[in-house]
Amino acid sequence: MTRAVRLGPRSLLTLALVSAVGVVAFGWPFLAPPTSQVGTHTQDAPWLFAGLLVLLVAVVAAAIAESGLGPKAVAMLGVLAATGAALRPIGAGTAGIEPMFFLMVLSGRVLGPGFGFVLGNVTMFASALLTGGVGPWMPFQMLAMGWFTMGAGLLPGPERARGRAEVRLLAAYGFLAAFAYGTAMNMAGWPFMGALASNIAFDPHAGVPANLARFVTYCLATSLGWDLGRALVTVVLTLTLGPALLRALRRATRRAAFEAQVTFEAPER
Repeated sequence: MTRAVRLGPRSLLTLALVSAVGVVAFGWPFLAPPTSQVGTHTQDAPWLFAGLLVLLVAVVAAAIAESGLGPKAVAMLGVLAATGAALRPIGAGTAGIEPMFFLMVLSGRVLGPGFGFVLGNVTMFASALLTGGVGPWMPFQMLAMGWFTMGAGLLPGPERARGRAEVRLLAAYGFLAAFAYGTAMNMAGWPFMGALASNIAFDPHAGVPANLARFVTYCLATSLGWDLGRALVTVVLTLTLGPALLRALRRATRRAAFEAQVTFEAPER
């Protein structure tokens, strides 16, 4: 299977750095001790936003610099990102109707984890500009969507899962990853609730078990229905449209021949 982006050393190193920073950015409420001044973190949000965004741009730049993302792959990236960005507003205001997720799953599957991570970032960035959703939460969305799409490219290859088995595998992954994405985004916003819901808000003076119980309650009370809707829509679209879209993506990838090396022969004399 042809893949548009292969992770080279610099891309892999930058991706690891971004992921490490992202894990800390998402999970700091469970990593910081109760005696730390975590409540002051809200003042750091603009800096965190800028830092994560710079690192995300560095991932794209590193991938391009290593020649893993040529002109044809950039064109494919633009088309898929624009399509995903256009699909996102369809479900605005309607619980769980987010068709862009199934497109990200299939694209990551066909085009590989490196392309998938870049595609998830660019798509979420473009959709944020399209919907006016630019803010401190945007780099979290970009990271989470990058992980979501990259994970599809890390699933067992088509030599181990083909036909209906492959589609069912992608549907199962999309179902679980849709909940994982929602949980990650809950974790990004939950610490800043303050006194809006004191019984389920983050308590900087409580230990990990108490805050974990609060977080689970918060997820069940605020986003379970939305995450379930997103997961079910992803499954339905993957099972119904997945086979045709997989064939189309693979056909386009083969015709583009992203990894083909261009050679020039000397004219005959």
